Amino acid sequence: MMFTKTLGLAALFSAVASALPQDMMVRREGMVRRDGGGVKITNNLAQDVYAWSVAGDVGPMQTIPSGGGVYSESWRTNPNGGGVSIKLSLDPEQHDILQFEYTESGDTIFWDLSCINMESGNQFTDKGFSVQPSDESSTCPKAICAAGDTACSAAYLQPTDDHATHGCPINTALDLSIGA
Repeated sequence: MMFTKTLGLAALFSAVASALPQDMMVRREGMVRRDGGGVKITNNLAQDVYAWSVAGDVGPMQTIPSGGGVYSESWRTNPNGGGVSIKLSLDPEQHDILQFEYTESGDTIFWDLSCINMESGNQFTDKGFSVQPSDESSTCPKAICAAGDTACSAAYLQPTDDHATHGCPINTALDLSIGA
């Protein structure tokens, strides 16, 4: 009897899941991911960049090769209800971290760049970085920190720099370019 009920519930869940639109959430590895939106990080520096995606737990270190290497991530949610931070560093020990942070809220993805954990005189600031929506006609805002701009207002420099948080439709794809 229990097997029949379990099989019936499995069939019901399967039918409901197959009826959902394709851009609905997909569950993988305990995280919820959205199809259609995400971030692509391109490393234009002359040295490798190391990346860690943090959502509750720290993900494995990824190496973004110099001279145009790419790391991509679809939007996902943090199982503990907080946001996700992709930490970028020029060394595997995580010094001078540039962060790309995002949080899903319904049909909106809120995102920002944070320089709070960076020392002055690092390659990220020296060479510049920017975030732009991949769709040029998008209403999603850009964030550009020009080479040498140590007081870039497009990124968090202090924990209270809430003006540096942006909101975009959940299906937006963003391009983060390091070393413009």
